[in-house]
Amino acid sequence: MLNLERLRTLDALARHGSVSGAADGLHVTTSAVSQQLAKLEREVGQQLVAKNGRGVRLTDAGRLLADHAARILSQVELAQADIEAQRGQVVGEVRLAGFPTAARGLFPGAVRALRRDHPDLAVRTSELEPEHGIRHVMRGDMDLAVVLDWSNKRLPVPAGLAREHLLDDAADVALPAGHPLAGRAQLDLEELAHEEWVSWPEGEFCYEWLMFTLRSKGIEPRIAHLAGEHHTQLALIQAGLGVCVTPRLGRGAVPEGVVLVPVRHQMRRHIHAVWRTDADRRPSIRAAVAALREVGRSVSS
Repeated sequence: MLNLERLRTLDALARHGSVSGAADGLHVTTSAVSQQLAKLEREVGQQLVAKNGRGVRLTDAGRLLADHAARILSQVELAQADIEAQRGQVVGEVRLAGFPTAARGLFPGAVRALRRDHPDLAVRTSELEPEHGIRHVMRGDMDLAVVLDWSNKRLPVPAGLAREHLLDDAADVALPAGHPLAGRAQLDLEELAHEEWVSWPEGEFCYEWLMFTLRSKGIEPRIAHLAGEHHTQLALIQAGLGVCVTPRLGRGAVPEGVVLVPVRHQMRRHIHAVWRTDADRRPSIRAAVAALREVGRSVSS
């Protein structure tokens, strides 16, 4: 009979594309991955993995068995969800991923509520940008991810994932206190056409959103500085080195010398929870979504 953990190792290799990636995803050593694959090959009597330069690749038999492994593991996930649903108790472990401001603005309150209401549930959290969070949920490395998109730019959610809206989060423009527009009650983005911008790193979803949004206003962005953390961005604004968009969720204290001005046509992020549809009936998933939604209501009210 095929060993489930060895099938899980093969599935991880197929999804991650390398022994080291599979080891990271499974939280084991590369040696453990290699040993499990060798045992699986002896079990099925066929070569499943072949050398490919300095890495490895799946053989035809390996790809065939990996396809079956993915379906088998999905059925195991469904069985676990059904058993948890039948028992009706929120127990076990749930792994949550969230982009930094969601991790800062939502996770502390949500995890505290889950510990209070469901003491037999272990909660693990990680900071991951939305695209990475979705990939980790698809791979099974995370149970649920908090992700975002913007009113004018949606984040694609792959088939096989469920999504629930948690809250809408408004964003303002951060200006140095001495900026000519700092005293305004509102401003239009077009008024910032000649400014230097502080942005999220290239390749991130919010960087692409900023480029898209400014160009839709006829502004060719002049990106002077890149910073992943909002606190770093605001420190650059405090030093008079540009302007930036700063959402309200998880913002924290605004440094002295920085002024926040709303945009006339308000910019809003939509915050969602996503999880695998085959885990939809797990009480732990439903409890985590409910806790995040409740915290979302309190921070957006």
